Amino acid sequence: MDMTDPPDDPAPAGETVRYSAPALDKGLDILEVLSRTAEGCTLKELADALNRNVSQIFRMVVALHRRGYIQSDANDRYTLTLKMFCLAHRQPPLKRMIQTALPLLNELAERARQSCHLAVYEQGCSVVIAQVDGPDRWSFGLKTGSFMGLTDTSSGHILLAYQDEAGRARMLRNHSKVEGEIDMDPGHLLSLLADVRRAGCSVMPSKQIQGVTNIAFPVHGLNHKVVAAVNVPYIARIDAAATPSIEEVKRIQADICARLSRRLGADEDA
Repeated sequence: MDMTDPPDDPAPAGETVRYSAPALDKGLDILEVLSRTAEGCTLKELADALNRNVSQIFRMVVALHRRGYIQSDANDRYTLTLKMFCLAHRQPPLKRMIQTALPLLNELAERARQSCHLAVYEQGCSVVIAQVDGPDRWSFGLKTGSFMGLTDTSSGHILLAYQDEAGRARMLRNHSKVEGEIDMDPGHLLSLLADVRRAGCSVMPSKQIQGVTNIAFPVHGLNHKVVAAVNVPYIARIDAAATPSIEEVKRIQADICARLSRRLGADEDA
């Protein structure tokens, strides 16, 4: 394979380009093509989509892979990572999601008398992007920025359960275990995810902390795609204080997540 870069492409006829950056254009073209496919592309498919030959994009693909913007699987198919999503923590759409979610998370914590957090999928894990403590004098919560297991947590189950088959396979293929994450039998995991879809939520004893019951619901965005999970790490009071039960928290949480989904652009009739 010719590893040298070809000469810069001329500007399209009739178009005046004052400042050109061919390499940058090429890299952006690659990212845009990959953003439009769930299955990813081989190097040859990428080249065909860009009307180039493989030698013209090879070095750019290597650079994007090295910098963590794209990844490849065992079949040499390239897909986007969530690095750009990570970079956007301070910018829309993630910033908008957090700003939109926080008032509702505060309402959830107040009504449920429990802590809660918002989690998204990122590079093989689920990560906490917003967290609110419960209103009582003690609470249990996860720090913002914490990475959680994808296969042994309620949030991870929500994020996996609502993907299509190709998307879920890609997430599991890129799964990166966090410290302490418990191995899950693939067949058992798929059965659990089917149960989550039927129930519309995930309720399970924490596999990390004894005495905690995790309650997670999906958050939908544009095209009714699940973009996040809201989780309540429920701790039962055993004193005389009257607090909502798990079933009551589920009803509150379902209401909060439906309202958050609408605010993020989800179609109510989807």
